[in-house]
Amino acid sequence: MSMTMHSILLIVLMAVFTMLLRFLPFFVFKGKIPAYIEYLGKVLPQAIIGMLVVYCLKDTKVFTYPFGICELLSVADIVLMQWWRRNSLLSILSGTVVYMILVQVVF
Repeated sequence: MSMTMHSILLIVLMAVFTMLLRFLPFFVFKGKIPAYIEYLGKVLPQAIIGMLVVYCLKDTKVFTYPFGICELLSVADIVLMQWWRRNSLLSILSGTVVYMILVQVVF
């Protein structure tokens, strides 16, 4: 088997299995969605965001210069942008830009 054919076969298999995993819940839960699945659909997004925040801030050094000021200001920017515009993508982008400016230019 040639390298090109091998690559094409891998891409096709990955696409099929990805689609299968995406469509599987619709085949399993044909009519009514169980209550625990609906519950997970409501609470998991907030839990995942909380875990991401903890993961992003876990290595913040608060006892050495700049004492976590960059992280604190970028988190404050994200919170304010989310409160003001209610747009997650804009909030994350804004916080990332603020953090990078603070790290690269200010501190």
